[in-house]
Amino acid sequence: MDDLWGRGLADVMDALDAGTVSSAELTRAVLDEIRRRDGELGAFVAVTDERALAEAAQADRERARGRCRGPLHGVPYAVKDLFDVAGEATMAGCHLLADKIADRDAAAVARLAEAGAVLVGKTHTVQFAYGGVGINHDLGSPRNPWRTDEAYVAGGSSSGSAVAVAAGMVPFALGTDTSGSVRIPASLCGLSGLKTTVGRISRAGVYPLSPTLDSVGPLARSVPDCALIFDALVGADPVDPASLAMTHDPIGEIASPDLSGLRLAMIETMFFDGVDPEVAAAVTATAEVFVSLGAEVISIEAPEVAEVMGSGDTAYRALTVAAEGYVTNRDMIEHHVDELDPVVATRMLPGRDLSAVEFLMAHEDWKALRASFGRRTAGIDGYLVPATMLPARPIAEIDASPEDYVRHNLAYLRNTSVGNRLHWCGYSVPCGLTTDGLPIGLMIHTPAATEAVATRIASAYQSVTDWHRRRP
Repeated sequence: MDDLWGRGLADVMDALDAGTVSSAELTRAVLDEIRRRDGELGAFVAVTDERALAEAAQADRERARGRCRGPLHGVPYAVKDLFDVAGEATMAGCHLLADKIADRDAAAVARLAEAGAVLVGKTHTVQFAYGGVGINHDLGSPRNPWRTDEAYVAGGSSSGSAVAVAAGMVPFALGTDTSGSVRIPASLCGLSGLKTTVGRISRAGVYPLSPTLDSVGPLARSVPDCALIFDALVGADPVDPASLAMTHDPIGEIASPDLSGLRLAMIETMFFDGVDPEVAAAVTATAEVFVSLGAEVISIEAPEVAEVMGSGDTAYRALTVAAEGYVTNRDMIEHHVDELDPVVATRMLPGRDLSAVEFLMAHEDWKALRASFGRRTAGIDGYLVPATMLPARPIAEIDASPEDYVRHNLAYLRNTSVGNRLHWCGYSVPCGLTTDGLPIGLMIHTPAATEAVATRIASAYQSVTDWHRRRP
C-alpha cells in the first residue's frame, strides 16, 4: 500500500489490472487508513463504508469479466461535502443542514461512478464554501498534515479534500473553486489542483455559493492524475444551464516535456506585491525550468487587473459572491445567524445590501477586464504567479481575532480570485518548500476552456521536478 501511495493513478490502475491488488483490498486499506489517521487530521465529515465496499466489489467483478471502465476503475476517492451523495446529508459545513439528505448523486459523483471510481466518503469544507483559510468553527477544521507539532490551516474551502489526499488517505478527491477553493488548499498542502472553466464540468447537485463563478475540480498528487479525473468528468449536462457543449479531446495522456513554441508570462503587478519572500523566490525560480523546457518566459505588468481588483469606490466588486451566497443561505442568515460560523455569517451578510445595479456593474467590470487584458496579452499561452501570498499558518494565529482572520483570508484569496473573474482555468502545483518545510504553490493560469494547454505546461514542469512527489 505504501508503494501505491507514491504512484500515479495510471500506476494504480496497472496494479489493479495485473492483480497485484484488488479494488476491494485497496478500498479496505483506504478505509483502514481513514480510521487510523482522520481522528487527528479531521478531513472527513462522513465515511461511506457500505457504498465503498459494494462499489469496489462491483469493480472487481467487472474486471474479472474483462471489463475496465478506464483509469479510475476501482480507485477510491472522496468528495467535498457540497456534492450530493444519495442517502447522505449535504451539510455544506453547517450543522443546520444535517437533515438535508440527498436522494440522488450529484452529476460529478454519478460520472465518477460510471467511470468505475469508488466513493469512500465526504470531506469537510469551510461553511457554505465561503473562505480561503480552511477554518470551520461549526463542524471542525481539518489540520494540514505537513505539520504535526501544531494545528496549521489546510486552505479553503476544499480543506478536507486536500488533507485527505495529502495525508495519503485517498488517491484523489473532488473540490469546488469559486475564488480559489481548489488551488489554495492544493498550494498549502503540496498537491496538484485543477481549477476548471465554469461549464466544463456539471455542477448539478453541488451546493452553490456563486452560480456565476462556481466550478468543480480535482485535487490529486500530480497533474496527469488531475487530467485523468477531468477527462472522466468533462461534458455538457442539460441539468446545469451553465454547462458547455464542447468537443473534448482527452488530456490525461499529455505528458511531453517539450514546451517549444509556448509563451509564458510572469505577471509582476499585484500578484507578487506583499508575497512572502520564500514564496516569491520559489515561484520566480520556475521561470528557468520553463525556459529549459523550450518555452519563452517574459515578465509583464497588469495594472488594469490591480485597478479592477481594488477597493475604495469599487468595493461593490468584492461583494458579488457574498450576494449570491446570501441568496442561497438567506433563511439561515436571517433566522439562525447566531448558530452559524461567525466569520462566515459576518462576511456574507453585507451581500444582502448589494444593489442589483452594483451587482451588474461588477460583472460588466469583469467583462471589460477580460476583453482588455485578453487583447493586450494576445499570444501569451499561460500566466505564472504565486498561488498564495503566504504558506500555511497556525490556526491559532489566524483565529486570534476577527481582524487576523480577515487579513489572512484576503491574503490567501487575492491571487486566485483573479482567475475566477477572468474565467481562466489552470493549476496550482508544488514548486518548493519553505525553510519550515511547508509547501509552496505555483499557479499556472491559461485562458478559458484551455485545460489542455494548462495541462501541457503543468505536466511538463512536473516531468523535470519532484516537488509533487514530496510527502508530509
